[in-house]
Amino acid sequence: MKRHYRFTKILLKFSRKDRNFIYLKLITFKKLLNQIKNNLLNNLISNPLAKDFYLRNSIEVARDLIGKYFIKKYKLKFLLGKIVETEAYSGENDQASHSFIGKTNRNKSMFEEGGVLYVYFTYGVHYCANVVTGVKNSGEAVLIRAVEPIAGVDFISMNRYNKINLNKKEFANLSNGPAKFCQGFRIDKKDDGTSLLGERIYISSAELSEKPEILSSKRIGISKSKDLLWRFFIKDNKFVSHTKNQK
Repeated sequence: MKRHYRFTKILLKFSRKDRNFIYLKLITFKKLLNQIKNNLLNNLISNPLAKDFYLRNSIEVARDLIGKYFIKKYKLKFLLGKIVETEAYSGENDQASHSFIGKTNRNKSMFEEGGVLYVYFTYGVHYCANVVTGVKNSGEAVLIRAVEPIAGVDFISMNRYNKINLNKKEFANLSNGPAKFCQGFRIDKKDDGTSLLGERIYISSAELSEKPEILSSKRIGISKSKDLLWRFFIKDNKFVSHTKNQK
């Protein structure tokens, strides 16, 4: 509001003819920005990752997912966020992994071939979403811990706070955690087992900027296999959920 007032005050110093010229240029510039934005979004939503990307071990995929874009079609719109934090879970010798105890009705999606979602309910309140990796029955997956909201922010805000106009703190907390991400993107148990090769939920292979600096640390909130540095995140990104023990 203050910026708008200052801008208007500056414009009043010009003649009406000059003001009209400035307004015309601003409108043209805004249209150009919208066109660039639409072109970038079209590039993102039309380039899903191929199957081979997911058929690797969870550690490789967890690191390579950083900077990629998670996309979900929602009410004829696209909810889109840049993945900024992940954790790898291996079925073999990883006691923190859900698959360590073997296949159950709850974790059966983890044993599918890489390229599907594994969604589970936790603490009786929240959902968490994982990208299944590796060959069938390997029991590997990557937890999406946090994303930076890019498009569909109004819908994400409504899903999280039931309002659109957020303060600075609320915006920073939109999707900076696995449960917040699922709530904002409306991901729940019905999405468990969903293919990431379809048109409703997928991850884009497009890269809009230079590759970010990726750091690693111990995983968060686990009591077993605690010393493995299988958490990956973008350095200094404000949507990363935790900043302790970073390396």
